[in-house]
Amino acid sequence: MRILFLGDIVGRSAREAVAASLPGLRQRLAVDLAIVNAENASHGFGLAPEMARALLAAGADVLTLGNHAWDRREITSFIAEEPRLIRPLNFPPTTPGAGSVTVTLADGRKALVVNAMGRLFLDPLDCPFRTTERLLAQHRLGGTVAAIVIDFHAEASSEKMAYAHSFDGQVSLVAGTHTHCPAADHQVLPGGTAFISDVGMCGDYDSVIGMAKGPASIRFWTRMPGERLAPAEGEPTLCGVFVETDDTTGLALRIAPLRQGGRLSQCMPLCSEHPLPAGGR
Repeated sequence: MRILFLGDIVGRSAREAVAASLPGLRQRLAVDLAIVNAENASHGFGLAPEMARALLAAGADVLTLGNHAWDRREITSFIAEEPRLIRPLNFPPTTPGAGSVTVTLADGRKALVVNAMGRLFLDPLDCPFRTTERLLAQHRLGGTVAAIVIDFHAEASSEKMAYAHSFDGQVSLVAGTHTHCPAADHQVLPGGTAFISDVGMCGDYDSVIGMAKGPASIRFWTRMPGERLAPAEGEPTLCGVFVETDDTTGLALRIAPLRQGGRLSQCMPLCSEHPLPAGGR
């Protein structure tokens, strides 16, 4: 299975770039499953329903969220009706929406997509390790589902690494989100799970993690709230990862970063018809 995962969309320019680019990326990489973290898509804070609909219409199979899940009040009723939009599964049990969804692909294969959130330096939610363990007990990689992808939305790279190692061999991909800075530690772990501690954001990198530089920087000088933060709206870089899995086991064969547009160095993965160079896994 070919999986494309794009990191946190920040603001209008990034949202529009993802919507415009996703159909072409799906075709170029022969993508079977496309997942996008959209928790900052609406002006940098939360996700409005009409923007979720636009991203799904552009080719996202699943949208994930994070600590800004509830910044837009109108998302509460929408998420209860749209199973392709998921929020962290370790929110309390009465929280609207779901923390996972099973997607049926065009060829009939099924993929489980999970959203979980870390607790180190973030809200003290239920334990993401134990809630994930309970969920995975209901699914078998390479059996009931052909792939399992987890968006682990967390601040600390240590927590992300510990989480990925905990479920190595049980899932296809653990993709870290939230910090908005692409990591260089993409790898296939010993048990066959692809991992990256943070895929980075889809946003303007001439910024402070996606926000306009001036108001964001002055807060560190003054320690005062100051002007309301707003997304930087220059040319965005789309950041993510491309993963190919074994059709029998569901485990990862390779993982490669994707960076397109904007200020960062460009990197476009190759699909299996054009294998990655040695060491590309």
